[in-house]
Amino acid sequence: MNLFDVYPLYPITPVKALDCIITDDKGIEYLDLYSGHGVISIGHTQPYYVAKVKAQLDNLSFYSNAIQNPLQVELADKLGKLSGYTDYSLFLCSSGAEANENALKMASFHTNKSRVISFDNAFHGRTSAAVATTDNKKIIAPLNAQQIVTFLPLNQIDLVEAELKKGDVCAVIIEPIQGVGGLDQGTTEFFQALEKVCKANDVVLILDEVQSGFGRSGKFFAHQYHDIKPDIICMAKGMGNGFPIGGILIAPHFEASYGLLGTTFGGSHLACAASIAVLDVIESQNLMENAKKVETYFMEAIKVIPEIIKVKGRGLMLGVEFDFDVSALRKKMIIEKHIFTGGSSNKNLLRILPPLTITTEAIDTFIVALRESLAELK
Repeated sequence: MNLFDVYPLYPITPVKALDCIITDDKGIEYLDLYSGHGVISIGHTQPYYVAKVKAQLDNLSFYSNAIQNPLQVELADKLGKLSGYTDYSLFLCSSGAEANENALKMASFHTNKSRVISFDNAFHGRTSAAVATTDNKKIIAPLNAQQIVTFLPLNQIDLVEAELKKGDVCAVIIEPIQGVGGLDQGTTEFFQALEKVCKANDVVLILDEVQSGFGRSGKFFAHQYHDIKPDIICMAKGMGNGFPIGGILIAPHFEASYGLLGTTFGGSHLACAASIAVLDVIESQNLMENAKKVETYFMEAIKVIPEIIKVKGRGLMLGVEFDFDVSALRKKMIIEKHIFTGGSSNKNLLRILPPLTITTEAIDTFIVALRESLAELK
């Protein structure tokens, strides 16, 4: 049987990894500045994390949500304290797409409405398909629900307010920092106005922190830079350091009922152990502070490269933008300089999403390699 060929693959076969270094089957070491779309939050094979997961695997890895799981309670408690959302409730699932689906379902049930507002270049999972374009607005229909999503430009609150006043919108969903879309972000003024207009129109505000959450921005959630409190917060990627887990934080004004939300694998014993370990390491090693420190260093050090036209993002969720397609540059960095970076829908952007344990010395290595690669490609 063949694998279904939907991903272009680099000729590299990783066999082991430690912290920010990946080693392939030929013994070549690579600096990981992408961490699998921002998944590896506390470093590859982090010792405390490995021990915690192995210990749980020796006892019980999974059983259904129909039985008590004290690890879910422990995870909720630690997550609430570290994020500052102690009064919110936690629902656990398996991925970012599933988190967003459940968030939109909650919003629809809560408001008895179905339309959703999102923003140009947003990405909230792969469970939707384009069906129409009307008045310069891309419209999509999720494949699993009778919901329509209208896309609007970022930072134009008047357009959002006009849509909400039509009375059929259940939710506004937004990434505080766009991931796949290219690291654009709303202003603080926009986010605060968005929170206000959603409340005024009984619309649920959902913050998609699937990629930006769990300390990646330098705060636990990136929206916390804007001093807002959304109704629902979606999480995944860095939550399990490579173990599949997702979840949503739900504000106190939502009422739970049996059967309202559902998941098969969400909140398993093994997933909870993995996420608890991640939170423990983020806290004990001050990784949010490290994200801020390395961001500050990166922003200054990268100035030596004149070809860069802009650096986007926050913390360790960064994008380096050029005035040309970076595909060849990315390939050269991986194959010849042995450094992983990421791409986006913005073909001129290199995405930098290293583990939160990354050092300034590693940033120096990247900048030297980037300068060399740019010179060699001229």
